[in-house]
Amino acid sequence: MKTGSVKTGSVKTGSVKTGGLGASGAGVVSLLRPVRAGNAFEETVERLLQAIKLGVVAHGEKLPPERELAAQLGISRVTLREAIRALQDAGYLDVRRGRYGGAFVVYQPPNPRKGDLRRAVNEMGPGELDDALTFRMAVECGAAQVLACSELTPAQRETLTSRLAEVNDAAPADYRRMDTAFHLAIAELTGSRLLAAACADARLRVTDLLNAIPVLRPNIEHAAAQHAAIVDAILAGDPGAARRAVAEHLEGTAALLRGFLA
Repeated sequence: MKTGSVKTGSVKTGSVKTGGLGASGAGVVSLLRPVRAGNAFEETVERLLQAIKLGVVAHGEKLPPERELAAQLGISRVTLREAIRALQDAGYLDVRRGRYGGAFVVYQPPNPRKGDLRRAVNEMGPGELDDALTFRMAVECGAAQVLACSELTPAQRETLTSRLAEVNDAAPADYRRMDTAFHLAIAELTGSRLLAAACADARLRVTDLLNAIPVLRPNIEHAAAQHAAIVDAILAGDPGAARRAVAEHLEGTAALLRGFLA
């Protein structure tokens, strides 16, 4: 049932060529968007760190070519080089020269340790966890609802089903990254850069928390069914069902986090 007149299709995920990016490139359009001139260096570092920490540019992959990335961010190549050098010094990137060179991601999320989740929550400050979960609920439910109201092209439908298969087939070591790619793809496919950026920001706010808990097989199996329900609702053009499916999925994630905090 189509209940809205929102037109999408103007943004096609995967249309940005990004060096070695594969399925994890779903959020590259929204994350690597133009920065403001006043704080160009700082915002460039922030954009690149978001892409790295969310796994949009995964471990071992390289950033887009310098000329392309500078144009995409709306900055000079000098500013970009300064930001890349800072992230290299901080241990996030490895810059290699030569024909097959580039800025390669070397960051990997640490393995969960006892107490990591509590420390991450404490670093957020009082009330920030609930605020982050509420923000994520609002923007991701909204993205799914908007997409379900849209006339999807065959390419968009293929992107969505491909992201679903990739996350549900992912090995535990890659699960968080592919789960991020799945959720960001829904927002990207709406065609709204602002909504996609908001969803990426919401995901980033809980990334350190999710990385602080183990990947549990029963949770993956439960999430797989929920992911499928989200995609089924979107492809069926049922915005209400899409919103409910996302809400159920995110409520499960919030319950898991609170369970480990108890």
